[in-house]
Amino acid sequence: MITKGINNLVTHNGSFHADDIFACATLHILLDGRIRVTRTREPELIQNADIVFDVGGIYDPETDRFDHHQSGGGGKRPNGIDYASFGLVWKKYGEQICGDKEVAEEIDRKIAAPIDAIDNGIDIVTSKFGNIFPYNADQIFLAYHPTWKEVDVNMDEIFMEQVEKAVEVLKREIQVGKDDAEGRRIIVDSYNKAEDKRIVILETSFPRYLIQKTLSKFPEPIYVIYPGIFGKNWKAEAIAKNPNTLESRKMFPESWRFGINNDPRLKELTGVPDALFAHRGGFLITSHSKEGAIAIAKKSLLVKEKKNLWHLLTS
Repeated sequence: MITKGINNLVTHNGSFHADDIFACATLHILLDGRIRVTRTREPELIQNADIVFDVGGIYDPETDRFDHHQSGGGGKRPNGIDYASFGLVWKKYGEQICGDKEVAEEIDRKIAAPIDAIDNGIDIVTSKFGNIFPYNADQIFLAYHPTWKEVDVNMDEIFMEQVEKAVEVLKREIQVGKDDAEGRRIIVDSYNKAEDKRIVILETSFPRYLIQKTLSKFPEPIYVIYPGIFGKNWKAEAIAKNPNTLESRKMFPESWRFGINNDPRLKELTGVPDALFAHRGGFLITSHSKEGAIAIAKKSLLVKEKKNLWHLLTS
């Protein structure tokens, strides 16, 4: 039972993994650090604990028991990924910690579900390059697990050191999630208010991934206009075909893609005097002004492809 005083947490001793580290980190944040962690498998200590995770053979969120090793486990997510201790703790307390259901669900998708999958032996990544795989969160924390040569160490101390690191990671990801959620609402509002939904104009600089993931869910946007970071210059950017691809719905004309700053040819071809730079990949053009970026996007809408070459349509 969670109390206002020090809460006794129990998890297993011996080796640690990312799921028990992050489960503990979640409870650390929830309880403002008012915790005493015991790593044991002693039945009496487990029975008398306020919260038990990753040990004990019981999943019962009502009594704060969060194990997944027992027969039947701790259940599965709708996508089929089994819960491990981190996911089970986050399932109960994530929204309370974040203060936002959308943010809590994003943390589960981004961090908890992958960590749980690894702990349950579920392969969520297929390598395109043989034995090359992403360096994931589990490996980052397991790097501090003692090697075969490091025998004179205190595993409980090492575990708590990793928990402190995971607390910082979780706090940061929650803040990122909150800011992203607010940003998505602003971007969607700009889309809803756009007179021509093919060109969405944003007055605030947002991360590229956030803009693309948000606007590519709608069918109309082709280009987005937004200020560069710190308010320097303006960007006209092509929108991806969908949130899961980098392929643009309509790239900027091939004849504009010089990849050189302040190239006079770009100004001449676009008819925009303050055009600055066209990425050779065809997905981005910058200008000094918002008006210039809008003009570039409008002009690009009038371009069609013939025989693999771009030609301006006569207006």
